[in-house]
Amino acid sequence: MSSAEHIAEDRAPNGVRPPSRLRQLAAASIGNAVEWYDWYAYSFLAVYFAGQVFPEGAGNSLVPLLSTFAVFAVGFFMRPVGGLLLGAIADRRGRRSALTLTILLMGGGSLLVALTPTYEATGLLAPLVLVAARLVQGLSVGGEFAASTTFLVESAGPGRRGLFSSFQYVSTTLGQLLASGTAALLAALLTEQQMGQWGWRVAFLVGALLSLLGLWIRRGAQETLSPDRHSSGDTPNPAPQAADRPGLFEALRRHPRQSLLICGITAGGTLAYYTWTTYLPVYAQVNAGFDKADSLTVGTLSLVFFALLQPLGGLLSDRIGRKPLLLGFSLGFAVLAVPLLHLVTEAFVSLLLVQCAGMVLLTGYTAVAAAVNAEVFPARVRAAGIGFPYSLTVALFGGTAPYVGTWFKQAGHPDLFPWYVSALCLVSFLVYLTLPETSRQKLER
Repeated sequence: MSSAEHIAEDRAPNGVRPPSRLRQLAAASIGNAVEWYDWYAYSFLAVYFAGQVFPEGAGNSLVPLLSTFAVFAVGFFMRPVGGLLLGAIADRRGRRSALTLTILLMGGGSLLVALTPTYEATGLLAPLVLVAARLVQGLSVGGEFAASTTFLVESAGPGRRGLFSSFQYVSTTLGQLLASGTAALLAALLTEQQMGQWGWRVAFLVGALLSLLGLWIRRGAQETLSPDRHSSGDTPNPAPQAADRPGLFEALRRHPRQSLLICGITAGGTLAYYTWTTYLPVYAQVNAGFDKADSLTVGTLSLVFFALLQPLGGLLSDRIGRKPLLLGFSLGFAVLAVPLLHLVTEAFVSLLLVQCAGMVLLTGYTAVAAAVNAEVFPARVRAAGIGFPYSLTVALFGGTAPYVGTWFKQAGHPDLFPWYVSALCLVSFLVYLTLPETSRQKLER
């Protein structure tokens, strides 16, 4: 049996034939792409529906957009709850159960966004519905990273954890790319007035339908939770015995150092990631007068480039280790974030070059983040151990990136935002210096 095709026989409970590694990879990646399409459609279309849901402040056209990004940040603050609760489900009931639940929640949230009424028609009900939808999606995304990260890394063969981990961001980027491409296509086919009135709703309805596809694909995945953590029943994917199930806060209680380490690993990476992949087109619009439709096109092109880089970064980390890539990423952004963001002008090529340059550096973090996180915790609490500190850090620094950037602009200090990115990446650089190299260590099953 080829090690590139099947999970080791000793991983298969009760003589069940182990699944193909490629099938496991596809199940995780396709479902994850659908999940992140639903999440990212919000940020790409915010400039179109902001005025529909939020009233404009007196004499300030940035108020609806600022309010919309505030809701974007609120969704992120449900992510730690999702990381803890759904991560615990992944550790107690299995990774597949958690992945099935996350995509159901995300699809429901996307449908609710699509059906959000306008402020003109319903008043305060409109922003309340939008907030509720983002809270549901935030819960889903918090659990998604924990469960899918664990599932991917546990499905990998010897010496391939970096490669498999890179598909966390390959699939995330494909979902983001699909969201960006859908938004760009709608913007090209419809007038700006049509986009603001109803065009943006189409993208969220598509997301709800795609979630059903992702659900069907994930139901065919095989559980990766180790056989000795399952009951002795005859079913292929039995649940762990109740006595063996970890407590909700066991990872935090027994592994506080590892939890803090996840926060330090994630802080600079998540801010740089959301700045370059989500907020940069809007940053170019509000700071350099960049055209809305052109910014979506640039975002789409740069995301294609970014997705292609991820497996290369994962393979490189399997050869030379995780730490060199993390150090290169963090030091690169600490030094270059300010000059790169100051190079953004209204010219098409300037934004494209800046976004692609940042994504080369960013790959040093994104290609290995899933592997590094999974290698920090033991299998018993791996999903919940990753989910809560990771999601909390993303909420504090990644989810607030668009809001903080727009707030700096409104306050008259747009030049401070690049320095904010640089400083936090420097903090993560110091954390990476203390990390042990884990790429050659055996992963506990």
